[in-house]
Amino acid sequence: MIPFSPPRMDQKIIDEVISALKSGWITTGPRVQKFEQKLTEYAGHKATLCTSSGSAGLELMLRWFGVKEGDEVIVPAYTYCATANVVIHCGAKPVFVDVKEDFNISIEEIEKAITEKTKAIVPVDLAGFPCDYDELNQLVKRKDIVNRFAPKSDEQKKLGRVLVLADAAHSVGAVYGGTKTGNLTDVTVYSFHAVKNLTTAEGGAVCLNLPEPFDNEAIHKYLRVKSLHGQTKDAFSKTQIGGWKYDIIEPGYKFNMTDIAAAMGLVELERYDQDMLVRRKQIFDSYSNIFSKFNWAQLPTYETKEKVSSYHVYLLRIKNISEEQRDQIIQKIYEKGVSVNVHFIPLPMMTYYKKHGYSIDDYPVSYDSFARVISLPVYYDLTDDQVNKVAVAVIKSVEELL
Repeated sequence: MIPFSPPRMDQKIIDEVISALKSGWITTGPRVQKFEQKLTEYAGHKATLCTSSGSAGLELMLRWFGVKEGDEVIVPAYTYCATANVVIHCGAKPVFVDVKEDFNISIEEIEKAITEKTKAIVPVDLAGFPCDYDELNQLVKRKDIVNRFAPKSDEQKKLGRVLVLADAAHSVGAVYGGTKTGNLTDVTVYSFHAVKNLTTAEGGAVCLNLPEPFDNEAIHKYLRVKSLHGQTKDAFSKTQIGGWKYDIIEPGYKFNMTDIAAAMGLVELERYDQDMLVRRKQIFDSYSNIFSKFNWAQLPTYETKEKVSSYHVYLLRIKNISEEQRDQIIQKIYEKGVSVNVHFIPLPMMTYYKKHGYSIDDYPVSYDSFARVISLPVYYDLTDDQVNKVAVAVIKSVEELL
């Protein structure tokens, strides 16, 4: 069976993790600090805080911005549950909007959804393809939209408009207008989960890029405290001579990354652009070259004049089929020894959100893409021969049904 997305675990990663274990320091420490520095240099934003997950990073930033009960946060209907769940955790209401044909959130639909209750917008770079950040950044700064904003917290008053909090869980290394994700809007959050291009097993990072008069370095220091139970010193700092004394300035969270995780991330980041992304692009191109010959195949957009994907997930859609037919095709592919997936089931189709009044009927583009999509295997160690076997399994399975 060809797996869907196993993590890359080679000797370099093993050696660095062993080195971290032998160092005697395995929780947040020098490797996390170094990883944060390297991530900041990589994308060019202003400061980075590593977290225990991408979800933790999103929630941390919503809470920092003062999002709470009575507030609204706009998110795409087509995304993983974490994007909306963190809004629920804060007591606020997720406002779903539909996506475009490229799977990413529609700026037109965002504009329709903004109210005086809107505090943040969370665009998602689905499959690694960047959203329309220039248009989104311009929208939240437009005079009539700014006039609609009703700030409550100090941070909201300082920004003076809706916050753009990018969910870049899929798009580390993606490029928009010559600039990497992480440096495209107010705040961006990465995920380093096991299935991501760049993995630390579990983990995430908050990329701070807030405009003046915000001091991003000062915010980074505060967020580190907030992510460690509100404790003014991390465990590593407390081990220094005379450094045992600390204070608790608020009831914070346990959202910190470990040095073991950062050890993996440091290895992967060093070779990411020249190695990982190169191989993933080759796989994407191979799939596109093969499937472009078939009229039933709708290929994903992953490179344009302005945008370059991180090649995270290859989203193949089959034209003119139903959701039930798509499911039958997936079953046939599995029977041929190939694991595939579906990214994602739109959130208005999930039990929790249906119970709270959301209906997929309100998001026709999201449903259409979901009903026809099959996510194909893309990972570093996938060989050219395996790519061809995947393609053959898909082609035969589709043609057996059509």
